[in-house]
Amino acid sequence: MPKTIFVVDDNDTNLSTAEQALEEQYQMMTLPSAAAMFELLEEVIPDLILLDIEMPVMDGFEALRSLKEHEEYRDIPVVFLTSMVDAAVEAKGFEMGVTDFIAKPFSAPVLQNRIRSHLNIEGLIRERTAELERLRNGLVFILADIVENRDKATGGHIERTSEYVRILTSEMVERGIYADEISALDLETFTSAARLHDVGKLAIPDTILNKLGALTLEEFEMVKTHTVAGERIIEKVLARIGDLAFLHNAKLFAGSHHERWDGSGYPRGLKEMNIPLQGRILAIADLYDALLSDRPYYKKAFTEKEVIGLILDNAGKMFDPLIVEAFSGVKERFSEVLHAYIHEAPVLHDVNTHK
Repeated sequence: MPKTIFVVDDNDTNLSTAEQALEEQYQMMTLPSAAAMFELLEEVIPDLILLDIEMPVMDGFEALRSLKEHEEYRDIPVVFLTSMVDAAVEAKGFEMGVTDFIAKPFSAPVLQNRIRSHLNIEGLIRERTAELERLRNGLVFILADIVENRDKATGGHIERTSEYVRILTSEMVERGIYADEISALDLETFTSAARLHDVGKLAIPDTILNKLGALTLEEFEMVKTHTVAGERIIEKVLARIGDLAFLHNAKLFAGSHHERWDGSGYPRGLKEMNIPLQGRILAIADLYDALLSDRPYYKKAFTEKEVIGLILDNAGKMFDPLIVEAFSGVKERFSEVLHAYIHEAPVLHDVNTHK
């Protein structure tokens, strides 16, 4: 199937020239304005956009900025078409994320060769990125599985909490909660990183991790160290392969998911906005799942009604009140995830009883 290319230019001659040069090899869509481009993007995602800089109403820079602000469009390669290329324009374009510049007027051979090169490069990048994504996810699942196999009381906890994080963060997006911070995140990377929040439990002795009965004060203090231990484990990986967004998020999830809004949490007693967003979101997801599971050091699991009430009552105390607001809108979806897992894994206790 041929690649799809948008050509966006308010000059009919430029649109016609580009279409004639490329229509034999690609599916061409010529558009007279950025507004027309965004309207079509709701139905078609192209493989590349040729975008004029000098257009009325919304120029190329404004259009590029808007493309980069939308998660579903930001990875589309954009090549500027312009007759005003100079060092300042190029610097601004590349800083904003443009792929290349093609000077007007352009010849058909030049346009064909440049487009062919960019599409081949973009295809290789996407293929390589997908391969690395599969490798990363595979390693995360293996590491998370090792953690859960050691902590026999938390079967399915990692997968459930990561799904709760996805649901909660998506609801925050819908409600515009912490919109500036969340808009910079890749939701898939963010959610996947949450799976490593308990990786520090690898440093906790089995005799404590799976102890039957109440923990002593000293043993509980040891369990609490899994937060900083998790940070250290992830820091070692970061030191070897660089500051990837995935690992940066994972470190924040690991180190801050037991902090509390009022400063009563651990390991650092952080308060309010000093707690990373990762920790403020996971604090709710983690506690929801933990209290609905029988643990050796709990006498019983709580009921869903009790846990939901506890979270709602602790808005502005244990939990970020704005994130609790988002939780209140998706608590039924949390319950669906929990019960779907129970249905698939009947070894878990019924969370709606005190048995």
